Amino acid sequence: MKKLFLPLLFLSFTALGQSKLRSEIDKKSDAIESKVIEWRRDFHKYPELGNQEFRTAKIVADHLRSLGMEVTENVAVTGVVGVLKGGKPGPMVALRADMDALPVTERNDLPFKSVNTSTYNGQQTGVMHACGHDSHVAILMGAAEVLAGMRNQLEGSVKFIFQPAEEGIYDADMAGAELMVHEGVMKDVDAIFGLHIWAQIESGKIGYRSGPFMAAVDNLDVTITGTQAHGAAPWSSVDPIVTAAQAIMGLQTILSRNVNITENPAVVTVGAIHGGIRHNIIPEKIEMIGTIRTFGDEQQALVHRRITEIITNIAESAGAKADVKIGKLYPSTVNPPELTAKMTPSMIAAAGEGNVIAMDPVTGAEDFSFFQREKPGFFIFLGGMKKGGNPLTTPSHHTPDFHIEEDGFKLGVRALSYFVVDYMGMKK
Repeated sequence: MKKLFLPLLFLSFTALGQSKLRSEIDKKSDAIESKVIEWRRDFHKYPELGNQEFRTAKIVADHLRSLGMEVTENVAVTGVVGVLKGGKPGPMVALRADMDALPVTERNDLPFKSVNTSTYNGQQTGVMHACGHDSHVAILMGAAEVLAGMRNQLEGSVKFIFQPAEEGIYDADMAGAELMVHEGVMKDVDAIFGLHIWAQIESGKIGYRSGPFMAAVDNLDVTITGTQAHGAAPWSSVDPIVTAAQAIMGLQTILSRNVNITENPAVVTVGAIHGGIRHNIIPEKIEMIGTIRTFGDEQQALVHRRITEIITNIAESAGAKADVKIGKLYPSTVNPPELTAKMTPSMIAAAGEGNVIAMDPVTGAEDFSFFQREKPGFFIFLGGMKKGGNPLTTPSHHTPDFHIEEDGFKLGVRALSYFVVDYMGMKK
């Protein structure tokens, strides 16, 4: 009986300690909700593009300092990192939020509608938080205040990572999370947690997936060179336009004949073709660009190899030449099954039974994956769609009409805070 009683007694005390912290987190999350909404509206009105988040970063840094944290600014250009030391020894748990907005002109009629404009890729554009990063920043600021208010009870420390340039930088080789990792932000971290607001999930719900969750994203750049000729005499040419058309159709066989779609999906999309100047001239060359989405390193290598083989061989068969370049951007976001299983009770406790959804893979990409490559990391989706809304008609991310409900923000604060205290409890 003693061998059974002692472990059960230990577990009961552990659960009791976690329950007590959760109750305190609940109260503090409710109390701070209005501040989180106010912060989010401010960030939404004054959005900033990647590596230009100067105003946002200052507000974040000032807030973290007001909570008594050690704060480092200008991490990976404009990032902010704050460290909260708990009252007891334990692991270093990281929480991450991304800060950058997009070159999108907002169409929503809101009192806090974006007022900012900027230049992107040489073009004047509106700037908008069209992916919800404004909510991520506000939620993490809220979690920082909640956890700082109970620091003496924390069995470990918390690192708050406010990351720039998640959406990438047009003219930089390394952006966002990758640069933060390169600068050493993960060296003393034991585990990291993050969330993304999701416009196609109802507010008050959490979406997650064990294993590969979001896709790796890579850029495809192709130049096909043939022989220019008069459009009335195509037999005198090596037509790069016809060759490109054949290559594009050939690329579709990768998904239908090479990728095992029972395991994970993949996407190869050609987004633009440029070539030619007149109705009656077959040009010497064309250029095409596209995006590649895969799940896992092995699948990524397969798809990359087949893209190069198909385009190069089709061009050669036509008498043309093809230059294929694939630029790796973000690896796949993968939730480790063991960590996912451990944190599932935390999600259920935060959102309530029935409000936690196991999702299919998402072909969008997230550079949170760079943090996961360094240490165990768990990433979730936080519902932002109005209750009863239709995910098929609700404006999606990266669009001018993108909009999220604010009543789910306190769930985000609660979930991130639960992850911290529960993970610390597991590491006793």
